[in-house]
Amino acid sequence: MPPSLPIQLKTRFCFGIALLSAIAATSPLNAQSAPPPTDRQDVTETFYGQTVTDPYRWLENWHEPKVAQWMKAQDDYTRVTLSRIPGREKFLARVKALDLSSSRVRGAQVWGGKLFYLKADAGADNLKLYVRDNATASASSKERLLLDPELLTKDDVHSSIDYFQPSLDGALVAYGISTGGSEESVIHILETSTGKQLPDAIDRCRFGAVAWLPGNQSFLYNRLQKMTPGMPRTAFEQRSRVYLHELGRDPEHDRFVFGYGYSEEMKTGPLKIEDNDLSFIAYSPASPYLFGLVAHGTENEVTAYYVPLDQLQSSTIQWKKLFDVDAAVVRFDVNQDDIYLVTHKNKPHYEVTRTSLKHPDVEHATVVVPASEVVIQEADVAKDGIYIRDLDGGIGRMRRLSFDGRIEAVPAGQGLSVAAISTTPTETGALVHVVSWTSAPSWLAYDPQRTSGTDTGIQPPLPIDTSAYEAVEMKAKSADGTMIPLSIIRAKNLKLDGNRPTHLIGYGAYGISYDAFFDPVWVAWLERGGVIAFAHVRGGGEYGEEWYRAGYKLTKQHTIDDFIASAQYLIDNKYTSPQRLSGEGTSAGGILIGGAITQRPDLFSAALIRVGCSNALRMEFTPNGPPNIAEFGSITDPDGFKGLYAMDAYQHVKHGTAYPGILLTAGINDPRVDPSQPAKMAARLQASTSSRKPVLLRVDYDAGHGMGSTRAQHDLEFADEMSFLLWQAGDAEFQP
Repeated sequence: MPPSLPIQLKTRFCFGIALLSAIAATSPLNAQSAPPPTDRQDVTETFYGQTVTDPYRWLENWHEPKVAQWMKAQDDYTRVTLSRIPGREKFLARVKALDLSSSRVRGAQVWGGKLFYLKADAGADNLKLYVRDNATASASSKERLLLDPELLTKDDVHSSIDYFQPSLDGALVAYGISTGGSEESVIHILETSTGKQLPDAIDRCRFGAVAWLPGNQSFLYNRLQKMTPGMPRTAFEQRSRVYLHELGRDPEHDRFVFGYGYSEEMKTGPLKIEDNDLSFIAYSPASPYLFGLVAHGTENEVTAYYVPLDQLQSSTIQWKKLFDVDAAVVRFDVNQDDIYLVTHKNKPHYEVTRTSLKHPDVEHATVVVPASEVVIQEADVAKDGIYIRDLDGGIGRMRRLSFDGRIEAVPAGQGLSVAAISTTPTETGALVHVVSWTSAPSWLAYDPQRTSGTDTGIQPPLPIDTSAYEAVEMKAKSADGTMIPLSIIRAKNLKLDGNRPTHLIGYGAYGISYDAFFDPVWVAWLERGGVIAFAHVRGGGEYGEEWYRAGYKLTKQHTIDDFIASAQYLIDNKYTSPQRLSGEGTSAGGILIGGAITQRPDLFSAALIRVGCSNALRMEFTPNGPPNIAEFGSITDPDGFKGLYAMDAYQHVKHGTAYPGILLTAGINDPRVDPSQPAKMAARLQASTSSRKPVLLRVDYDAGHGMGSTRAQHDLEFADEMSFLLWQAGDAEFQP
């Protein structure tokens, strides 16, 4: 859950544990012609009458010396193999030239009339925190650097800013910082006017969710429990709590105000908060209430409690329930006594309702933005009204709802998609992030009086000519006849001869959509005549709640079928051939690509499984596995086992099958996908494939899930991946 208001109830894929000292075990680079051998140690179990064999269970203990050495040897072999691809260095140089010439901006927000944002300038290796003291000034207004995490690099381990939250008047900024891409954030505070660091430091704040209170002297935040010897790895993200921190106070003495165990310890009315729930408190200066939020693992629907703000001064807070998961609320925001709810109850495309917090009645709330063909994705309160972001056939649109009930469309610009809206309840208008598949994004400041947006200038234009490329929107027919949207990025004059190196990407989980975006490094692939395509498979949120649930647990096969159908479309329509087509899935997308290559290995020349979930049956035994039971199921019940087994690519690898060339990646500090998942999949594929094509495991020892990685890390990984794909696709310049 993002730490900023308006209250955003999005969830993201979660697995992994931090770097342990045993992983420091090293082995020398070698020039062997095959991957390191892997012992097979079968573990056989029976679930509901079905026998399952796990030959590489021992690799789950990757922090132990033997496994750590095996992983290091695998990575050494991979690095040597990739370095021998002839075109790789030239490709990497091109990627660096494209990327280092561009700036990247994230998380823009306005507080106290100041504009805050994270930016990696052209040439910079990591995102830095900036402020512009006058948010309404022209694009030429001067920015100031507040924090450069590159200066915190120690012992070759880099630091990154995970999140930040300005105080209500913008005078202070709380931010989370972690090392090595681990996302194990420590909260720090700085003064906006001087950049001076305050002495406060609070660890175990991966989720943080800082909520400043009036007066700049205190804030609320989420903190994970302290792990002690003997606790299971799966306890890492369990039983989190919300605390009140007063500046200058020892955080070990911060007051417990909400979360796991509150009602038992404080003898209050019952709060339904389970081990795997995450607890947060949100506050908006537009309303005199506090909101206690309970996220049930990775479910999008939350439970909410509320109390008047002055209750925080009481020794015991009597939280009152506002709504539970049956209300199907996934986001909300507030204005005075009114609360605006984004809900899919009986409305799979969502609607926005309103009820009064003086006498809340969520079940009979007034509909203020009716459901329609578009999918409502957010409703965020500003001083002048509520800004609505819709998804319309894959394109982000925006509307404005005035407090008196009028709805009006807000244009984003020709060919542009609204990727995000940032509002502040004490500021008029909105910051609007607009993007496309073939051009650099920009941040616009929308003025409701002028009914137009002006470029803030915080995102410099790309110094790259992309006019030769276009995006086309097509649809592929899946196995059950469902039409699957397919976004294809290609050269305008592309010859459809079935011979283009084509890379197909998919995800399909948590109701997350693959919205339009552009990465300048794509040009290195496109200018070689390559094609990039995104399959908008079921399990995502492109068409609302029904689309999401159609690729969920026991219906997960639809996600894989949709990806396979998209691959077949690209072949049938002469973009490419199986000899030149590659596929990719990242994180939960490991289920998608793993299923595709085990069910239809003949469709692909190569595949990327990037920090991917490959062994679904073992997910709940990883540190952040328990929260994901809500998304994937548990082996503790028959239907849960059935769904997990069906989506477990590792369990469907068959000996003697001609698999495509496969590159798997892992981050040793990954808090979302445990490194054992790609490790076990690599071992089983290496032992099983009959194609003589490479199966490589690339491990980054200064990275996690990709969040917090530096520009240099991203560029090197992209060059390694694309060079591998071009090698497997038969490109003459990339043949060792």
